[in-house]
Order: sequence, then C-alpha cells, then structure tokens
Amino acid sequence: MKKAIVFGATSGIGKALTELLIKDNYQVAITGRRLEKLEALKDAYPEQILVKQNDIQQVEELEKVFHEIVEEFGSVDLIIQSSGVGSVNSKLEWEIENETIQTNVVGVTKLYDLAYNLFREQEFGHLVGISSIASLRGNRAAPSYFASKAYQKAYLESLYIKTKSIKSKKVFITDIRPGFVDTAMALGDGIFWMVPLEKATKQIYTAIKKRRRVAYISKRWRLIAWVLKLVPSWMLKMAT
Repeated sequence: MKKAIVFGATSGIGKALTELLIKDNYQVAITGRRLEKLEALKDAYPEQILVKQNDIQQVEELEKVFHEIVEEFGSVDLIIQSSGVGSVNSKLEWEIENETIQTNVVGVTKLYDLAYNLFREQEFGHLVGISSIASLRGNRAAPSYFASKAYQKAYLESLYIKTKSIKSKKVFITDIRPGFVDTAMALGDGIFWMVPLEKATKQIYTAIKKRRRVAYISKRWRLIAWVLKLVPSWMLKMAT
C-alpha cells in the first residue's frame, strides 16, 4: 500500500484530496489544526488514516510530527502541502500580514525542506504544493497572500531543479496553481470563474497522478496565466 501525507486536510482541497487518495488505496497521514475535523475523517476511514494534529506555523512541532509520521510509515510516496491562509488586507494590518507570512512562507518552507530531504534520502517520492494563480503577479488587496504564493512558486521550481542531482530520477515536484475554487480560501465577492471543489480536486488529482510539473486548475486558467505574464504593471494598477 502506498503512503501519503496531506498537510491541511481539515477542509477544502486537502480534505477532498485525502478522500480521493483513500479511494485509490493509499494509507494517509492527515494533519491540521482542528483535531475534531481530522478525527471525523479517521472515523470514516479508520483502517487507512493516521491523524497528527499540528499547526504549520509552529515549525519545531511540524518537524516533530513529520518525523513521527515517517517513523510510523517507514517510507512516504507522496506529500501534499495544502495548508494556507489568505485575507483581503488593503490596510496592511500587520497581524494579518504576519499570519500569512508565518503560514505560507515560513511553515511551508520548513515542510518543503523536510519533504525534499526525505525524498532525496529515499531516492523516490512526489512533493505537491498547492500554490495559486496568484503566484504570477501582485495585487493591491492582498499583498502578502499574492507575494507568498509567488515565493512558493519559485521555491517549488528551485526544488525541481535540485532533483536533477538525485541519481534515481524518481523524485518529482508538482506545483498546482488553482484559480478561484469554491472553498473558504476564495477571497472577495462576485468571484470570476469560480470552480466547484469536486471538479477542481479531480483535476488536481489527475495532475498528481501524471506527475505534472505545473497544473492550472481549472484548465482554462492557463489562458489567464498566459495573459497575466504579458500584461504590464501599469495595466494591473488600473484593473486590480
């Protein structure tokens, strides 16, 4: 039986991906802050789920939990990073900015490093980061969120480049870049091209199984990504 870890499995994309992994006969370790949500998932699939409560912002605790899971599993085939926060913060309130940085940058970096080093030692494994279409450009309403996703994008690419030094060629890095998905993370009202969670999750899981380097969710967001890469900043200043 293959083994996976899903960070941020209490709701949204992380929870939905966990359920797909279970159906695909994975043994899955799930983590997150809300223990009751994790336990509810375990109650539904008691033979295939291992629960480990953690807050990704607490990097020392994150490392402890990570090693506990690896020790129990013996090896890990797949790690999915789905933890994240994001808020509209036009006034740049520091508490909001700092929470985003601590979660989406500090905590995620620690997890990416732990995952990469494990896979390098194993000489196999697949790291999947859920970044965002937001990784491509800036935004006036949620600066720290957009910047943190750009950081994740660059970090995942850097890890992908580093895998070339692993002789087995069996370590894979996937960057999932969703547009707007119908979860609590969707920022703002009247959201453009909102994708149902079930549709988004199925496309994400297909990209994971195909070991895609980058996948836009839903697929039509590839067009938006192409436009965003070409649009000059002065146009974004007028539009966003």
